[in-house]
Amino acid sequence: MERQEIIDGIVEILKTVRTINPDKLVGITEETDFIKDLETPSTEMINIAAKAEQKFGVEFEDDDIDGLGSKVKDIVDLIIRVKERG
Repeated sequence: MERQEIIDGIVEILKTVRTINPDKLVGITEETDFIKDLETPSTEMINIAAKAEQKFGVEFEDDDIDGLGSKVKDIVDLIIRVKERG
């Protein structure tokens, strides 16, 4: 799975999050910060991670979530890592 495919999937997830302004979802890159750029409440990050698990068919460990940064590239890297882990 390509990184851009994952980013596109994450944008699809973010469109379902009521606390994120849809206007901010235009032009998202790997450097986009969920908290600073999208003003995502930190409590919403768990919900986004859970939706990412479902969308991409992966299961994150608690340690994965605990160490997750706040940039889009962090969750892209995590999804790729978990898929490689099997």
